[in-house]
Amino acid sequence: MEQSENSQQTDRRSFLKAGSLATAASLLPSIASAQDGGKEIKVALVGCGGRGTGAASQSLNVPGTKLVAMADAFGDKIDRAHETLKKQFGERVDVPEERRFHGFDAFKKAIDCADLVLLCTPPGFRPPHFEYAVASGKHVFMEKPVAVDGPGIRKVIEAAKVADKKKLKVVCGLQRHYQNSYLETLNKIKEGMIGEISSTQVYWSGGGVWTRDRKEGMTEMEYQMRNWYYFNWICGDHICEQHIHNLDVSNWFMGAHPAKANGIGGRSKRIGKEWGEIYDHHYVEYTYPDGTIMNSQCKHWNGTWSKVSETIVGTKGSATPGMIKDRSGKIIWRFRGENNNPYQTEHEVLVQHILENKPINNAFYTAEATLTAIMGRMATYSGQEVTWEQALNSDLDTMPKVLAWDADPGPKPGADGLYPAPIPGVTKVF
Repeated sequence: MEQSENSQQTDRRSFLKAGSLATAASLLPSIASAQDGGKEIKVALVGCGGRGTGAASQSLNVPGTKLVAMADAFGDKIDRAHETLKKQFGERVDVPEERRFHGFDAFKKAIDCADLVLLCTPPGFRPPHFEYAVASGKHVFMEKPVAVDGPGIRKVIEAAKVADKKKLKVVCGLQRHYQNSYLETLNKIKEGMIGEISSTQVYWSGGGVWTRDRKEGMTEMEYQMRNWYYFNWICGDHICEQHIHNLDVSNWFMGAHPAKANGIGGRSKRIGKEWGEIYDHHYVEYTYPDGTIMNSQCKHWNGTWSKVSETIVGTKGSATPGMIKDRSGKIIWRFRGENNNPYQTEHEVLVQHILENKPINNAFYTAEATLTAIMGRMATYSGQEVTWEQALNSDLDTMPKVLAWDADPGPKPGADGLYPAPIPGVTKVF
């Protein structure tokens, strides 16, 4: 792990340089200037759901990009995304039928067509997709999280090292790193405005997301792929898929990752068959190497108190995104700058680094944030304390052995249609 930690520190330093770019009013004029006389950047979209369509739109908002290939396991998702993007961008969406690939191996064909690939499938597929893109010499935007288990994280870290050697540019979808209010809040903390950090509190508490019904004739593989959010092999649970954002902020502001985690979780409201096997709530106590505690909570409960944010507590005060209070609760600083769209900024930063051949690789800190979430899930599922090394080195590979529509995805419903959920004290996570 020593080599990857060194790489992560280098990535943090390089990000601070990129962060200064993100605070500019817009990168588009400088990108357009750099693009003059330059070659067109061919883009491939892998994963054509809502987030993939959004990422493609943001990429195409940057001058000099053209979408030339699309891939998804499902052809209908490609068709919907293509129709949406074609209406928005016209000729800059140049994806004829022969460059619309569907199926489990479609990603390879799309990646082979492009200079820059957008990896936006459910996260269980991210490690092999990233590995192939890097091996093929492509620049990458990839959504978070980047894996769902220890073997996947190790694969991503190794591919990230190869990307550095090949001087490929990698940006990831932890967009708070490109959000002006977060960047300025971090600067104020570094200036000592809240003193020494003594704890962090992070939240993703809300009502949950969509479910998709089982249709007649669906194989179990297709059902789980369509309803991917609720199966760990493809999603990693909502602590991984959503709460990663908040866990990442704590790691980012701490400049470290937790050494261990313990926690509790379960299913209190979402107990029907439509919610697969994942929990509907997690509470995790993470401990950093210096003893600092991060208290983490996430839940999918309709009709309850909700919060999606982070609080960094210090010896002199506390910080939330865009605001700092002293110990008495008095506001002593507010962010007064421009509220940029960080989802757009991250694509502008990526293209600028490609055009100017400047190093950037977000994969290390995104893998670190992803493993933080995985470690928390391992702790809540098992009821045991889990260390960073145990999570990283776990050999529990959750991916199906065969990817095909008639293959066994792993989890199976009982006679009542319910999928077995993890049981603390019984479920094995190593």
